[in-house]
Amino acid sequence: MAAALIITSVAVTAQTKQWSLTDCIGYALEKNIQVRKAGVSVSLGELSLQQAKDNLLPSLSATVGENLGFQNVTGTGGETSWKGSSRTNASLSSGLTLFSGFQLRNRVRLAELDHKSLQYSADQTMESVSLSIMSAYLQVLYSEEQVTNARNQAEATREELALAAERLTLGAIANSDYLQVKTQLASEESSLASAVNNLKMAKLNLMQLMEYPVDESFELTRPDIDAIISTVPAPEAAAVYADALAVKPQVQIASINRESALLDLEIAKGGFFPSVSASAGMSTGFTRAAEMGSQLKSGFSPSLGLSASIPIFRNNQNKASVSRAKYGITTAELDELNTRNQLRKEVEQAVLDAESALISYQAAVNRYDASAETYSVSEEKFKLGAMNSVDFLIQKTNLTAAESNLLQAKYELVYSHKIIDFYRGVALTF
Repeated sequence: MAAALIITSVAVTAQTKQWSLTDCIGYALEKNIQVRKAGVSVSLGELSLQQAKDNLLPSLSATVGENLGFQNVTGTGGETSWKGSSRTNASLSSGLTLFSGFQLRNRVRLAELDHKSLQYSADQTMESVSLSIMSAYLQVLYSEEQVTNARNQAEATREELALAAERLTLGAIANSDYLQVKTQLASEESSLASAVNNLKMAKLNLMQLMEYPVDESFELTRPDIDAIISTVPAPEAAAVYADALAVKPQVQIASINRESALLDLEIAKGGFFPSVSASAGMSTGFTRAAEMGSQLKSGFSPSLGLSASIPIFRNNQNKASVSRAKYGITTAELDELNTRNQLRKEVEQAVLDAESALISYQAAVNRYDASAETYSVSEEKFKLGAMNSVDFLIQKTNLTAAESNLLQAKYELVYSHKIIDFYRGVALTF
């Protein structure tokens, strides 16, 4: 049985998991320390809300006391002695606040808003982590394509170097032409090494952001980037901003803070009202010298009470609290306006970036197509011996630059539209 388990374990381990963007974000949200702390804050907010609700309930407490007493007693013969006695007292009391200027009720509403704010704050933390993961994920995909392009370029130059070597042997080209191709190959192999190192660094960064232990076998699922680019819509700032206002947690938090400031004012005003409380209780007791049952019955003492506390003068504390609350409302309203304005600016910038990225991508495609066509003609001439290596390598360098520019423009376009999805509240996935 043990041997079978070992074989199964080896078989599962041998399969390399490919991580999608959804997988990476899900893992990061589960492991991220800040996300987990935000969850704890939400739980604490729940406790505070429950406590605020419980404060509306009557209180109930019981007390039990034992009293020992001693008395100097003189006997019939004139002798004196100390005689001890014991009495047990028990009481039960309850209190309930009937009215306190609606402060208790408003504190429940305030606790509800605080709880919602903590939930939105947790959402904001998760959004921030998700966005970082998405950026790092795209960087890995971009680095992978860089490696592929660099490897293809080096392989093509390696074939060209073999052709140049044959021509050098036949005396068809000078040694300097051969050395030009050889130097180009060395340069491209160096670029390939740099691209491989950049890919390793990009994967390391992604795994660290995910709180995932470094794993050499870590691989990503590669989406069809070209298909994604062909289906991206042209964003409109007004429409994106309208969507963002409805879903972005920072907007909800700002709105809640304004509502909380209004409740703070109501609570402060409640300090001017009298508070009314009701109380009830019962007590009894017995001494050990007599029958306990009859004593409990005869000593039973119920009580009911109603009290009111009327504020007359509290050193202007209530007046100052109301003034502070009013300033708090103004501050919260300005903060909410600032949050909305900041979001609008971010959306406008994101839409502009997306438009610029599309223009850059289209220009990069045109440049690459022209460079590829020129390179194809030059390659044919080089193979036929109608073009020297210097002129040919210039065209190859132009194609390499155009290919690199296109790759960068492609991923900048994808990233810019994923940012638009982020503001719209669309899930970050491929």
